[in-house]
Amino acid sequence: MGKVSALEGIEMRRLRLPLVSPFRTSFGTQTTKDVLILRAVTADAEGWGECVAAQHPLYASEYVGAAMITLRDFLVPALRDLPAIDVNLVSAALDRFRGHRMSKAALEMAVWDAELRGLGMPLSRALGAVHTSVPAGVSVGIMDTLDELVTAVGAYLADGYRRIKLKIEPGWDVAAVRAIRDAFGDIPLQVDANAAYTLADVDQLRRLDDFDLLLIEQPMAEENVLGHAELARHLRTPICLDESITSARAAADAIRLGACRVVNIKAGRVGGYLEARRVHDLCQAHDVPVWCGGMVETGLGRAANAALAALPGMRLPGDISASSRFYHQDITPPLELSDGYMSVPEGPGLGVTPDPEALAAATVHTEWLPL
Repeated sequence: MGKVSALEGIEMRRLRLPLVSPFRTSFGTQTTKDVLILRAVTADAEGWGECVAAQHPLYASEYVGAAMITLRDFLVPALRDLPAIDVNLVSAALDRFRGHRMSKAALEMAVWDAELRGLGMPLSRALGAVHTSVPAGVSVGIMDTLDELVTAVGAYLADGYRRIKLKIEPGWDVAAVRAIRDAFGDIPLQVDANAAYTLADVDQLRRLDDFDLLLIEQPMAEENVLGHAELARHLRTPICLDESITSARAAADAIRLGACRVVNIKAGRVGGYLEARRVHDLCQAHDVPVWCGGMVETGLGRAANAALAALPGMRLPGDISASSRFYHQDITPPLELSDGYMSVPEGPGLGVTPDPEALAAATVHTEWLPL
């Protein structure tokens, strides 16, 4: 396979995008999305990457402001001596820096997109995808009333979503799940705690066993893998780990300890799409179902996630919601659903590019990092 010429530089672009409606989880409420976009420029092609870090270090230790410093001072300069774009060389060049997985993932995504566009190859093919469309699930935030929740879920089901995920926290869990079961019956349903509980809540979490949920996602703190193994002994509902899975090695440890029966894969959380594929392959070898999580991405990250969700081990619908789930105006042409499925982009690289006018309208800061 040929090589794409060396990088000329990376453009960092910070965006602010208003959300269609507030999105509340156990760690806070979002009304706008603070987005960091990277553009990798070569003589042959340019590629795009999206950093999934949030404005504040609540879901994870990383946040957009720190990611910009990390990219500017360490990660982008580490690519200066690469003779040509090769995603495997990029990954190796970044490995010596500890942590900062979301920043690494964004840079890997941008340069891999440029490489694949230069070669005329879709990301889905490079990853080893086997599907041309993927079932879409939707994540539903915490709301002020149960009536609001039922109305919102009803609208998403009418839109064709194949699975509903409810965000939960202490005080908003059993009653919320019961309301959805009473209203809509035996729909595919799961819950996500975003680490809001402890082992002291085992009796409350056990009450969720009555609702035949697909899984309960990340009930306790990300470092508490042994605690999840203990909790699993008390629940019939499968535990799925999200924040705890930071690499294929972390996934292997969690599976061996019995801390989870399902794994959520987010490329940004594990350091990139190459590592995401390793997590997928590890879980497939252990017959552990995986699915692709979402981080309120723009169309760039959403397209990449659709490619990842098309891998053979992705046995549950992912958070591959339509652009209109979160944005009135996405920065790419909108990715939408057909009968509850999203088509995997077929064009080279990500298969989508930003609309210049939408990108300009959302941009609050631009910075060029020459190589």
